[in-house]
Amino acid sequence: MSAPLRSRPAGPHGPAVSPDGASSGAPLVLPRTLTVGVIGAGRVGAVFGAALAAAGHRVVAASGASGAARARLALLLPQTPNRSVASVARAATDLLIVAVPDDALAGVVAGLAEAGALRPGQVVAHTSGAHGLAVLAPAAAVGARPLALHPAMTFTGTPDDLAHLAGISYGVTAPAELRPFAARLVADLGGVPEWVAEADRPLYHAALAHGANHLVTLVNEAVDRLRDAGVDRPEKVLAPLLRAALENALRLGDDALTGPVSRGDAGTVRRHLVKLAATAPESVAPYLALARRTADRAIAAGRLRPADAESLLDVLSGIHREVAA
Repeated sequence: MSAPLRSRPAGPHGPAVSPDGASSGAPLVLPRTLTVGVIGAGRVGAVFGAALAAAGHRVVAASGASGAARARLALLLPQTPNRSVASVARAATDLLIVAVPDDALAGVVAGLAEAGALRPGQVVAHTSGAHGLAVLAPAAAVGARPLALHPAMTFTGTPDDLAHLAGISYGVTAPAELRPFAARLVADLGGVPEWVAEADRPLYHAALAHGANHLVTLVNEAVDRLRDAGVDRPEKVLAPLLRAALENALRLGDDALTGPVSRGDAGTVRRHLVKLAATAPESVAPYLALARRTADRAIAAGRLRPADAESLLDVLSGIHREVAA
């Protein structure tokens, strides 16, 4: 690991705090091996704690109340005691990881600050992709150092996740004086930092959710429709096709577009929609939305001439009116 970061000590009330929760003091002395606590033993928190422990840091306490959370801690952090949220915060003298759902984050941070469980100089980091530093303002107000550290990876909450962390990106939002520490921490985890501005956190997170979460929905929609068509093993049919489509999209961008929409095959698309409306009407709206957006991108990329798109767009609009009626 890299050398500790050294600085002047903080003042009696900690570093100055800006309205968005960012502190403006100099970096504090941080040891080579960090004393860490993890609040939230969901899929991300338990794995994150295990990854920090594997990187050589001391994970001294974690919190998880549900049966599933306790099972994850027993599996991934068997030597780490399960304590109350406030006890974890007090024990995490160097780094506190708050890995709770997005909508619960503000309340947890505010509660810890009000309880006096946070200390000046302690780094308080959350793993939310949607939030930046503003949600950590109560922690920064008592002198803690705020850090948004989001791993761009999907988690199952099992030891298998640890193998997927090498080389992934972390969406990081940090005060300037905390950037060296954030870069060092991400390096310890084998990742790469992507610096995301506070105002851009919602867009950053929307992009990841749109690409990953909606991909799962899309794949399962395709699986269900293949089953409706009588295919016994839809996963086997889709696996090579979807892998190739994903690899081509990442490599070629919109040039990877294929299929009836990119060709302007209005008749084929109409038959799709008529059959979907009869068999799985819940799939019509998402098909329409994606077909329209695909047509827009195909036209913009020069894959589909506007003249060839006219009949296709008429079909999409007409089917929408028929279904709405």
